[in-house]
Amino acid sequence: VQVMESGGGLVQAGDSLRVSCVASGNTDSITGMVWYRQRPGKLREYVAAIRTDGGTITYADSVKGRATISRDGTKNTLNLEINNVTPDDTATYLCNARYRKSQTGNTVDAWGRGTLVTVFS
Repeated sequence: VQVMESGGGLVQAGDSLRVSCVASGNTDSITGMVWYRQRPGKLREYVAAIRTDGGTITYADSVKGRATISRDGTKNTLNLEINNVTPDDTATYLCNARYRKSQTGNTVDAWGRGTLVTVFS
């Protein structure tokens, strides 16, 4: 499985940021997908997650109430929208797909390179 993010760029404070992630390869083996972000000078942090079985969704407290994560299974696309952004939302947004290897049954993480979103006021 491979994933690749898109949608980064400049966003004005108060507007919404939207990033997407496309998964390829053996996408049927994906058990969950997660958005992380890494803000300048800080550690990578969890933002939102969705499971492929049942669609359970969770959000980090930092974006809860402002964020929507969604997955289009037919297009193998994961989306994230965060509304009412502030400069504190400036970060590289990274997509993670956890999948199960058919030969061993072990779960493995696939990471994208990230897409940079800069919020200006």
